[in-house]
Amino acid sequence: MGVCSMAEDGLFRIFTVDERCLPAVEEVRRMYMSHGEWAEEIGAGKMFGVLIYEGGYLAAFSGTLGGKTVQEGFVPPVFDSVCGGGGYFKREEAEISAINGRIAAYESMGLKGEAGRMVAELRGERRARSRALQGWLFDNYVFVNGRGMRKSLTEIFAPYGGAIPSGSGDCCGPKLLQAALLGGIRPLAMVEWNSANDRFCRPCTQRCRPILEFMLDGLNAERDPELVAYESVMNGLRVVYEDEWLWVVDKPGGLLSVCGKEFLPSVLSMTGGLEVHRLDMDTSGLMLVAKEAGVQRALRMAFERREVYKVYDALLEREMVVGSEGVIDLALRADVANRPRQVVDVVGGKVAVTRYQVVGNMGGCAHVRLFPQTGRTHQLRVHCASAEGLGNAIVGDRLYGVGADGLRLNASVLGFVHPVTGREMVFKCSAKWLDALG
Repeated sequence: MGVCSMAEDGLFRIFTVDERCLPAVEEVRRMYMSHGEWAEEIGAGKMFGVLIYEGGYLAAFSGTLGGKTVQEGFVPPVFDSVCGGGGYFKREEAEISAINGRIAAYESMGLKGEAGRMVAELRGERRARSRALQGWLFDNYVFVNGRGMRKSLTEIFAPYGGAIPSGSGDCCGPKLLQAALLGGIRPLAMVEWNSANDRFCRPCTQRCRPILEFMLDGLNAERDPELVAYESVMNGLRVVYEDEWLWVVDKPGGLLSVCGKEFLPSVLSMTGGLEVHRLDMDTSGLMLVAKEAGVQRALRMAFERREVYKVYDALLEREMVVGSEGVIDLALRADVANRPRQVVDVVGGKVAVTRYQVVGNMGGCAHVRLFPQTGRTHQLRVHCASAEGLGNAIVGDRLYGVGADGLRLNASVLGFVHPVTGREMVFKCSAKWLDALG
């Protein structure tokens, strides 16, 4: 992140480095470097941050420092699990630890008969207590925003499927902003950096984006540039069909189907619907979304039984013989060292079958129609790109080909039997990139 000069628009700077923060940054650096007992932790890399206001600044560290959540000269945590709640967290931790000891004792006796039964019961109790403790913790992390509203971590992450990353709420940004808002302080700018290399960092995505999006509401703050750029993609989502049980939508390329680690809006969060199937973020076209759990289950079963008819249009990097067709039968598995990539593995992979038909050539590229018989992750992309398949990557495929201005893969036809009415339904949508090529 580069350093920018003081802006005249009055915006609270949080995603760009304001030069007014630099004196406070240097002062905090000198302060923590003076603590020899923190040297190993500082050298390994600890996130620090400052928030400046008229006449002063606040400082914060992420998580713990020197084994403590509270240190002199830094803002307190949003919620102190050690001291908050009357010591409930520590008591429950001790109970869970005791259960672990009992499990180990029974396991040493073998897992047959009464010992096996007790181990199963204790594991169930441990799981239930751990979940309850985690839920209690998330409910007690309560944040305030620029409008004076309050929400817990549970409430903030609910629109994103409810999955809350570990450590959420303990990063510098939320801690600094919470202290400022509760103290009636008008923030001017905020910046975070890593002590291992002294590099400035924007607020983290996985833990902080949903929290800060809530907390900044009501403040005259600069917006997350990634969210601003993403909004143009979000505006491209179009409802093709809707009834009281389901939606069929035309998803633009670049829009997430479901919430991912980026915590950006998705088809599901924008519709409020339930997941039936997914399209890759870069893939455009037709997607089915359920409105209720029973319909969701029925549609998922239809996909599993291969009763849903799907056709994709793809533009491949090189021309092919028009009219040629065939079946690609190549098992796939995750490339564990290079996620989210998939690789061909005819021995240990899962069955993946695609029928294809070359329908034309245009601009030096092949227009191919793809008929997936299974629904593996990245199936069409790998089947096109791999030497064992077509050996011809899809244009714009940043994982398996040459990245360009968007993946030329579109879910063009979707056919299924309506799970409630029993009607056979077929929907079609044209790929915008295909229309442009004529």
